Amino acid sequence: MIIKARLVVLKRASPQSTAMHLRYIQREGVSRAGERGELYGPDTDQADAKAFEERLREDRHQFRFIVSPEDATELEDLKPFTRSLMAQVQRDLATKLEWVAVDHWDTDNPHTHILLRGRDETGQDLIIAGDYIAHGMRARAAEIATEWLGPRTDLEIRQSLAREVSQERWTSLDRMISKKIDQGVIDLRESGLTAEGQRHRALLIGRLDHLTQMGLAQKTSRGVWAVSPDSEQTLVRMGERADIIRTMQRALPGERREYALFDATGTAAPVTGRIVAKGLSDELHERGYLIVDGLDGRAHYALMAPKVDLTDLSVGAIVTVRRGSEGRAADRTIASLSEGGIYRTADHLERARVSADGRYDPAEFVQAHVRRLEALRRAGIVERLEEGVWRVPSDLMKRGRAYDREQTRGAVVDVRSYVPLARQTRVIGATWLDQQIEGDRAGLGLRGFGAEARTALEQREAFLIEQGLAQRQGGRTILARNLYAVLRARELETAAGALAKETGLEYQPAVDGDRISGTYRRNVTLASGRFAMLENSLGFALVPWRPVIEPRRGQSVTALVRGNGVSWEFGRQRGLLR
Repeated sequence: MIIKARLVVLKRASPQSTAMHLRYIQREGVSRAGERGELYGPDTDQADAKAFEERLREDRHQFRFIVSPEDATELEDLKPFTRSLMAQVQRDLATKLEWVAVDHWDTDNPHTHILLRGRDETGQDLIIAGDYIAHGMRARAAEIATEWLGPRTDLEIRQSLAREVSQERWTSLDRMISKKIDQGVIDLRESGLTAEGQRHRALLIGRLDHLTQMGLAQKTSRGVWAVSPDSEQTLVRMGERADIIRTMQRALPGERREYALFDATGTAAPVTGRIVAKGLSDELHERGYLIVDGLDGRAHYALMAPKVDLTDLSVGAIVTVRRGSEGRAADRTIASLSEGGIYRTADHLERARVSADGRYDPAEFVQAHVRRLEALRRAGIVERLEEGVWRVPSDLMKRGRAYDREQTRGAVVDVRSYVPLARQTRVIGATWLDQQIEGDRAGLGLRGFGAEARTALEQREAFLIEQGLAQRQGGRTILARNLYAVLRARELETAAGALAKETGLEYQPAVDGDRISGTYRRNVTLASGRFAMLENSLGFALVPWRPVIEPRRGQSVTALVRGNGVSWEFGRQRGLLR
């Protein structure tokens, strides 16, 4: 019986922590039928997630549990087991408890996520002793499992331990060995053992012989072994790596591919590719992972930074995975353009217009740097003196890297396109493919996404030439001037026309410099990017979307349009989208 617990103090968590957790545990593919998770409670099989989340907003804390019965696969339904366990916990704590749960059947070990409100029936903070969480709750769950399934036989226990002898991970046999170690040595020269004791000793000896073959132990004399002090750490890492490889094999079944683990703490270069799978490596702390089919032809496993919401990272999207602690190009540019410690967006925009040469939108390029400055301002690293004028420190690069390391502690993901590759070849819109046409293709792999990108680029080039938006010169494809702006404008016009027909509202095109107020209704995903629909008495406008606006859906906001970028006002608080 395994029970994992986490106490979440809501003042330290993000405002959306509970809602995000509920989305995580109800995600697609976790039910026994491979469908969305079903949220249930003590008396209902269809709990109201929104209503439960609203009741928790004023709570000081909440408890999150993962309960995994050892023989859960023998239970047809985990709901009765969970309700029996929580009813017993309620009796032990002598107060009525408010909780919801979701059963997960998408792993080798079926388990239940339980979210328990941090208030008792009188409205006071619910306090649970650490010892009860660590031992008492587990004992209660084991009692219920034994009552329902019967006690495990000696044969079942021996068979389970025998399977652990040759496993390359940290096992219960290793825990037994660690308890017997004295100054790095384990002595199994025991006599007078019962038949059961002899069988148990044989299992430990078999495990130690396997650890010796792995280089994690050494037999010093008959019945005596010296065990490496790093054995636990090494075995845990090996187990994690084996789990990762199996996860990647499931994501790319039947494909011969080189697997790579993205090292966000080392010197790993950024990886661009297509998301083929996503999930949680640590369900209790909701730390996610992505499997990215890279342009280099390899499959990459990337562990995300804590609190990264995977909801918006859809399978098929094209992304770049990078180290969060690497020096950012934006910081280098800001530092190089600062004179006397002062950075001005007007100066940057003037230079960008000269160097852009139609390859990108200068205003959006500068706006990306302003978004970075806003993040650094909130961290107390830079200071905004007035609109477009910033004071930056002389060690901006060093402090920027330190800030990123603290914020991420894992890989960071930049979405390059929400639209899958196949849809980009013949669409009227500014696509990720368009940005790659004039680049070097030597780094494109011959397998997987790299090979598919080669083919898609050829198809995209042919389409643009067919549309009169590119031409072949000396074996090269030359794109029309202002190609991205033209394609983006055409796609926006088409999308706006469809929305106007659907809603009956008049489209109000957003012009550079406009200040647009309205209710944020939805987001629209196009090849040119994702756009927020703002509705007001005049009609609606489409402005560039950023994740930070999503919690404001249904609320009134004000957008200041700047080229392909936008800054926002939320009530009295004003800030730039990141």
